[in-house]
Amino acid sequence: MATNKGDINDGGAESFLTLGPDNSVTVRYHPDFGPHSDLILLEVPDDSVLNDLLRGRVTIRGQFDEDAVLCTPSSTYAMKFVGTSNSVFLIPPGNPNLSDPQPNPLVSVLKLAPGNVELVLTAPRLDKLRFLLMQRLYKIDEEDEEDCSSEGLYTWHDLICSIQASDEELREGLKFLSAVEINGFWRIVHPKSVNMILTMVLTNSVLHDWSLDALVEEEVLSVLESDGFNTTIVKHCLETFGTKNENDNSKLWGLDKKRIAVHFAKQVLGSNGGKMRLEIFIEKWMRNVQKGTPFDLNMLEGEVLYETIGAETWIKAFSVADLPLTPDARFSVLFKERAKWAWKDLEPYVRDLRVPGISSEGLLIKYTRRVQPNADAEPIFSAR
Repeated sequence: MATNKGDINDGGAESFLTLGPDNSVTVRYHPDFGPHSDLILLEVPDDSVLNDLLRGRVTIRGQFDEDAVLCTPSSTYAMKFVGTSNSVFLIPPGNPNLSDPQPNPLVSVLKLAPGNVELVLTAPRLDKLRFLLMQRLYKIDEEDEEDCSSEGLYTWHDLICSIQASDEELREGLKFLSAVEINGFWRIVHPKSVNMILTMVLTNSVLHDWSLDALVEEEVLSVLESDGFNTTIVKHCLETFGTKNENDNSKLWGLDKKRIAVHFAKQVLGSNGGKMRLEIFIEKWMRNVQKGTPFDLNMLEGEVLYETIGAETWIKAFSVADLPLTPDARFSVLFKERAKWAWKDLEPYVRDLRVPGISSEGLLIKYTRRVQPNADAEPIFSAR
């Protein structure tokens, strides 16, 4: 390959794109040829990612101790360097001032690329989000405290700089954790504070003869604000336990009695160390739910486990919402809890797992061993 430094830009990369079958080009090193660590090839998986890239709608996210990911507005991609045994030349554009293309153009190689970065669609890494938000839960009485520092609190900007997920996936993660933005910071409300507000809403529904199927938002916020409750948190409680309907310009909320029943079941277990005899639990649960609220043990799927100790059946709090979001960590926790799982018990704890390119069946094959003595027997799963 020639190294003559004259006539550098007779032609450029476009010379190869228009090269005919009987034509040729002369290739040589550019005077600035070198490693050029600021240049790297990126292979995009499809046109949608390319469009986001060209429009400046992608970001690289990750801390110094993390593998970087590329995020579009809605998806997260792992970045993997793939080496190549072929010689890949990077050739700069030609001289735009040349109005008459040369029949045998001269092009200069700026860099020899050893490979390229490949983008692989991956699940957002949201376990860190839970860890950050759990550092400082919001309590109703905290605004009366003298300590108003922002230590342990995170704005949206803080989160997008810390969490390896697209903006859309991050919002979904915040929703899954029932997080709410308070004074510019994203917070998880302490369970005791949630319980206090929900109890106040239910109590006032009796006092003011409110229908739980048609709570007027303005009226609920006004009454609880007069009792000293933050309206942002009250509205968050309505969103957590209800569904909003627009009716004649009035914002009406219908509370989901199943969500309320499950909440009080978790409260009963939490106040008793997270584990108790089943018959005692049912008795206390019945006393906590409002009259007319339907409840049965099937409602608690994915929230509790049962175990037989002697002649007694015990119930234990074990919520899928508290488990890791990545499959390897999730299955590790599950098999530490139980060495063997019947499918009816395991299914509520794995059905929310989503890994691009791997089906639910594929995850089970990868992480578990399945034993089924006969076609009529329920399958049993253990760690692989």
